[in-house]
Amino acid sequence: MLELRRRERALLFGAVGANTLFYTGARIVNGNRECICLSTARDDAIPFLPWTILVYWGLALVLWGSGYHLAAKQDKAEANRFFLAHLLGEGVCFLCFVLFPTTLERPDVTINGPFSWMVQLTYVLDRPDNLLPSIHCFVSWLCHLGVRDNSKVPLWYRRLSFLSAAVVCVSTLTVKQHVLADAAAGIVLAQVSFWAAGHFVRIRERLEKNTAS
Repeated sequence: MLELRRRERALLFGAVGANTLFYTGARIVNGNRECICLSTARDDAIPFLPWTILVYWGLALVLWGSGYHLAAKQDKAEANRFFLAHLLGEGVCFLCFVLFPTTLERPDVTINGPFSWMVQLTYVLDRPDNLLPSIHCFVSWLCHLGVRDNSKVPLWYRRLSFLSAAVVCVSTLTVKQHVLADAAAGIVLAQVSFWAAGHFVRIRERLEKNTAS
């Protein structure tokens, strides 16, 4: 049991470390490079809803915390798949941030309530860069994929994880932290990374069986 808990902590700390390294590292590498704005007329038509900052941060943190905790407690092969997918996806995000830096124009926020204040604080703490793909959407969708086919996880939670991930992705648009291209890229990246990680894990298992026999 102690060994299992150490493994779970190692996976969780490793995921947080990878996110911090790749996200911050991209900003260090890019410095003050000029970024491209991918905003379109469809993005401009999406309403700015300050109250959805509660979803952007509150629901997202709950989804991530429960999703990564459940992933770390799964069977070794499934846990390896999830966290390998996380590492692969974060690595791709780093390359995209460095090779194709993007930005967006944020709305002017008038502080007339707690939601507006929270949005403005988010804008101050998080520069409009490192946008494509959206790590917010990537991580949220990955949390859904991690439990989607796991029969050991209650069906109600699996369905809730899908709804939560979808709502969080929408909130990245209504808070004006991302554009449609960023959100779509984050979701696709989660799908591809999870598939690729599963493929790698199965290959490793076959090699280990052949070696043992």
